[in-house]
Amino acid sequence: MLVLLIFSVILSAIISGASYILGVKQPDREKVSAYECGFDPFGTPGRPFSVRFFLVGILFLIFDLEISFLFPWSVIYSQISPFGFWTMVVFLVILTLGLIYEWIKGGLEWE
Repeated sequence: MLVLLIFSVILSAIISGASYILGVKQPDREKVSAYECGFDPFGTPGRPFSVRFFLVGILFLIFDLEISFLFPWSVIYSQISPFGFWTMVVFLVILTLGLIYEWIKGGLEWE
C-alpha cells in the first residue's frame, strides 16, 4: 500500500510538472475570466435571466438523487423484505408523477 501511495505521489508530481513546463502560457481575456453558468460574463451585471436554467439544475439533482437510492437497493434486492420493495416502488411512483407533472407544465422545454 505504501509503495502505491509513493508511486501515485511521484507520478502526480511528474505529470503536474510536465504540464506546467510544457503548457502554453498565453492567457487572454476570455481564458482568465470567471465562467458564470453559461451566461456572458462581460454583460451588465443586473440584467434579468431565465429561471429555467435553475429549474433544469434542480430536476437534474432530484433524479441524480434517485439513482443514489436505486443503486444500493438494486444491489441488495434479493435480501430485502416486501416492505423494502414496496417502499421503493412508492418512491419511484412519486418521482414518476413529479416528472410527468413537470413535463405537462413545460418545465423540461428550453426556450
